[in-house]
Amino acid sequence: MSERNKPRLALIGLVAAALIGAAGFYLLRPDDSTASEALDKAKSSQKLQSLTELDGKAPSHRKLDVQTWNTAEGAKVLFVEARELPMFDMRLIFAAGSSQDGDVPGLALLTNAMLNEGVAGKDVGAIAQGFESLGADFGNGAFKDMALASLRSLSAADKREPALKLFSEVVGKPTFPNDSFARIKNQMLAGFEYQKQNPGKLASQELMNRLYGDHPYAHSSDGTATTVPAITLAQLKAFHEKAYAAGNVVIALVGDLSRTEAEAIAAQVSSALPKGPALAKIPQPQEPKASIGHIEFPSKQTNLMLAQLGIDRDDPDYAALSMGNQILGGGGFGTRLMSEVREKRGLAYGVYSGFTPMQARGPFMINLQTRAEMSEGTLKLVQDVLADYLKTGPTEKELDDAKRELAGSFPLSTASNADIVGQLGAMGFYNLPLSYLDDFMRESQSLTVEQVKTVLNKHLSTDKMVIVSAGPTVPQKPLPAPSDKPAEQPLGVPEH
Repeated sequence: MSERNKPRLALIGLVAAALIGAAGFYLLRPDDSTASEALDKAKSSQKLQSLTELDGKAPSHRKLDVQTWNTAEGAKVLFVEARELPMFDMRLIFAAGSSQDGDVPGLALLTNAMLNEGVAGKDVGAIAQGFESLGADFGNGAFKDMALASLRSLSAADKREPALKLFSEVVGKPTFPNDSFARIKNQMLAGFEYQKQNPGKLASQELMNRLYGDHPYAHSSDGTATTVPAITLAQLKAFHEKAYAAGNVVIALVGDLSRTEAEAIAAQVSSALPKGPALAKIPQPQEPKASIGHIEFPSKQTNLMLAQLGIDRDDPDYAALSMGNQILGGGGFGTRLMSEVREKRGLAYGVYSGFTPMQARGPFMINLQTRAEMSEGTLKLVQDVLADYLKTGPTEKELDDAKRELAGSFPLSTASNADIVGQLGAMGFYNLPLSYLDDFMRESQSLTVEQVKTVLNKHLSTDKMVIVSAGPTVPQKPLPAPSDKPAEQPLGVPEH
């Protein structure tokens, strides 16, 4: 569940953008000379600034001229024209994640996985070959809040038009073939068997159950070994008709397109989708009671997870919480948690904290793996670090350093078309202003120590923690004293 070595770029605030960007992309270029010339032009027009040129100033970032409109069917569109390369990226973000599963956990994920398994006259192999022959790439995925479908294609009309036709069929008119349905179900069931051997996965699921109770965020997006076999093709088709409707999608477009071409693309895709309105937003969860749970598991390490409800994506404190979390444990080396747990005592390979704001209140979480015989002491240490941080807040130096890191990494948020389309998708899905990136940067750079401390204590409390551990029950040893050169060195890689 954790992401190792999360870059500090997470400060730009779009956790959802990371999810939207989960599907990888590549560009197949049948005309290498044309693409190479365009790449050379892009390099010459957007050279990287050297540190000498910056002279202490924050790096400039790409200014986005974001255009937006709605299609006739009700789809929301965000578009940025980018002529540097002869290609375009498109992402469709549907409010069709596992929070819409209802009483059928796994339905959203299975529906999304089946999109490119068949359309009229084409099976999964023919669909893959169709995209590949055009130098195009299709991607898809389903998460808690959302499901996505993505297309990267060359922008020349002879490649763009057939790629769009195939993409529109895949997303709007999938046939859900029986043989693929059985195969993907079997793959999901095999995954459940693997999860039984993964203490981190077991701890994560127990944590979400305790944190969210009966709320839609509680169940795994994967479903369960009980619910997935019972899902029917009729349920998939009904879910697609409802959740993949044109009124329930945000279309993000970036690339070598004019406004007229972008409007035509959005209209073509929107008209191919089922007709219907946006789904209702899910309700906010109830505040859970603090609790501690343990999962017995035969391993040398113990997984520790601490969590409480955080914020939703509309919360005005988001920038301050993001900055405060970076200092606590949101980045790599140098954070409070990493310094005390790994660098001074060698108790873990890594320890990370993070807010995941979603449509409803997402979790704030701290997670790590540590030696089983020191798990109780390590848990107490993590709790003490958090309590001290909430009491004292960040230092001026910590805040200044975090601001500089944000300023340095900020240009990466719009460094490529794929980055931009991820930002647009999240901005559209969560109804953020078109000036969001600039607003976030400006607000973050103006924060004071007292502001960060205040919002941290407003949203976090050591008395509200839900704690889950997974590992063996073994006699405990005392923690080593903090040292610049700890005798106990962290393991080279996490156990799971």
